[in-house]
Amino acid sequence: MTKTIRVGIIGSGSVARAHAANYKALPGVEIVGVADIVPGKAKEFIEVRQLNGASAFENHLDLLNEDIEAVSVCTPHVAHHRTTVDALLAGKHVLVEKPMCSSLEQAVEMVEAGKKSGKILTVGFQPRYDPNHKAMKEIVESGQLGKVYYVQTGAGRRRGMPGGTFISKEISGAGAIFDIGCYSLDMALNTIGYPKPITVSAYTSNYFGTNPKYHNQSEKFEVDDFGVAMIRLEGDILLNFKISWAMHANSFGPTLFLGTEGGLKANPSGQTWDSPVASMTLFHDLLGHQTDTSIPVKQHKIDVFHEKIRDFVEAIREKRSAPIPGEQIMINQSILDGILRSSKLGREVEVHIPKF
Repeated sequence: MTKTIRVGIIGSGSVARAHAANYKALPGVEIVGVADIVPGKAKEFIEVRQLNGASAFENHLDLLNEDIEAVSVCTPHVAHHRTTVDALLAGKHVLVEKPMCSSLEQAVEMVEAGKKSGKILTVGFQPRYDPNHKAMKEIVESGQLGKVYYVQTGAGRRRGMPGGTFISKEISGAGAIFDIGCYSLDMALNTIGYPKPITVSAYTSNYFGTNPKYHNQSEKFEVDDFGVAMIRLEGDILLNFKISWAMHANSFGPTLFLGTEGGLKANPSGQTWDSPVASMTLFHDLLGHQTDTSIPVKQHKIDVFHEKIRDFVEAIREKRSAPIPGEQIMINQSILDGILRSSKLGREVEVHIPKF
């Protein structure tokens, strides 16, 4: 008989709705409670989502006192760190939404809490479950590109600036680089094996968000809407990163992986790398001829968000390690942290990640 996994959800915003729906769709999973600091919001969430038997809490610590095995952390970005650490130290497995947190120091503390508790800490990068994302990684790992020395990635919205909590520095920590930039970084870094960063030289701005011509909450806009960075990685690799919520262009161009034996070009189907792969091309020499090989994109009906939730639950049930481990995403967060520091200081900064 399948063991029932009892879970809780911390935060009841839009992404929490997707977590609830996918937990409900899985056999042997019970949503025991929902916590939200806004009075009445968790109760309303339970009623609207028809989470029969679930309890509402205004303090996540009260939810953690319940008989549950795991939680989804779906709070605003700046609350990811505290709620995740509290959950891990309370002996609960954790699936935390992206970005992991707001700083490298916070990411380190989250990883330390996971190691101390022996519980799963996984981070919500569902694009990894797309078979075409996996195909890019397989191409690199196969050696067809030789030694990869340069990666270019990013996501460019011509217009796509959110409002509300997303533009509050106090609540979100940062803007486009946290919201969609972390996806581009995970796609690129995961494809090449997640080498650690050495230095970051970055620039960010918010010329569009703070202009009433382009944003109807411009007076409240406190975060970045544009960012670029040059990141030196271990293994003599340079990562060229670009991101925007708004700009006078429709794209930053394709993602590129350049190696000594070949190159791989990829484009997302949407404007950002939280969307499926639209095209892939392999550039290589064949019998002395410069050759471009179009790689067929696999057509599929996989719900990658559902796979993220399912894999978390199955990892708990099967006592597996974290599907997308916090130790790995700590590297992602260290780059985001470096971008913020470099942009603020106006110079290149070093990145130091503690060894565990």
